[in-house]
Amino acid sequence: MLPREELLKGIENRDSVARVIDQAEQAIKTWEVVLTDFLSPPELAEIQRVFNRLTEVQLAAWGGYPQAERQRIAIARSELPLDQSQVSLVTVEIAGNFLFDTASHRDFLGAMLGTGIVREKTGDIIVLGERGAQAIVVPELVEFLSMSLQQVRSVPVKTQQIEITELRVREPKKKELTTVEASLRLDAIASAGFGMSRSKMVDFIDAGDVRVNWKEVTQASSQLKSGDLIAIRSKGRLEVGEIAVTKKDRYRVQLTRYI
Repeated sequence: MLPREELLKGIENRDSVARVIDQAEQAIKTWEVVLTDFLSPPELAEIQRVFNRLTEVQLAAWGGYPQAERQRIAIARSELPLDQSQVSLVTVEIAGNFLFDTASHRDFLGAMLGTGIVREKTGDIIVLGERGAQAIVVPELVEFLSMSLQQVRSVPVKTQQIEITELRVREPKKKELTTVEASLRLDAIASAGFGMSRSKMVDFIDAGDVRVNWKEVTQASSQLKSGDLIAIRSKGRLEVGEIAVTKKDRYRVQLTRYI
């Protein structure tokens, strides 16, 4: 079977990765496609890094739309055909009049969890303002939520399944910028991209609030490369684009900040 202890060395989300290893072994044994619950971006990134080393199994991740943060993974033996269409999920609409009692993402999630379901069964929640929200969930939750989720904050709601093509996903707001730096250090690039002082950025890094490619990084001197994604809790994300060396041997870095 899979080299479990070797795969789990240095893993941050150990319990989540261990569960997926168990499911991968099930997929190998049964020759069936096995589905995980919804996973967070850090869990997804770590699982994909771990499984990239393996040839026995393959993964397909999907969360309902291209920018989805929380996704399920389908796992199958490498000999079998596998694609995103085999990741089973559905969309529910949580409809109500929120004109006079605005509800946030936290409110909708709290109401859903208040029915007794667990977070791992829910994907992204898209808030639609005064009209309510849409949520991506595992298929087996649809009937339960339609009966149990009847109020968010003070607002009565009706919960029902809709077609996934009815998702109203907004394109993320982004800002393109260029910076010229003496090095590709994390603190230098991130402080420029997020528009804050380098000392403030170092504080975020030291506090464990900065992730690069969804992995926590606590060294301000860590070197970045093109394609890296920097995320700071409550501050958004920053993608490192093309890097060029200037005539003065400095680095001109294209950045995209997602707000």
